[in-house]
Amino acid sequence: MYAIVEIQGQQFKAEQGKKLFVHHIKDVEAGKTVEFDKVLLVDADGAVKVGAPTVDGAKVVCEVVNPLVKGDKVIVFKMKRRKDYRVRNGHREQFTEVVIKSVIA
Repeated sequence: MYAIVEIQGQQFKAEQGKKLFVHHIKDVEAGKTVEFDKVLLVDADGAVKVGAPTVDGAKVVCEVVNPLVKGDKVIVFKMKRRKDYRVRNGHREQFTEVVIKSVIA
């Protein structure tokens, strides 16, 4: 059984026991449970339910493993040739690591 769930604007395939890195969720602690009810699709052993826009009564229960994980550094480099213009910037995206406990449909 799996579900397609929308978490903070991104869609993820959620299966029981799977680990996900989602955009940083504020005000959560390690070990706490989080529920996401914006389930777009549920597949229960071949029986597919597609929501319009969401599936009624379906939710995904997750446990927060690590509330703040920093991603890889991304370098943003801008340059205009022959104009002596170069700008180098970088940042690290922040994620929250969660483990899917159950998919309720």
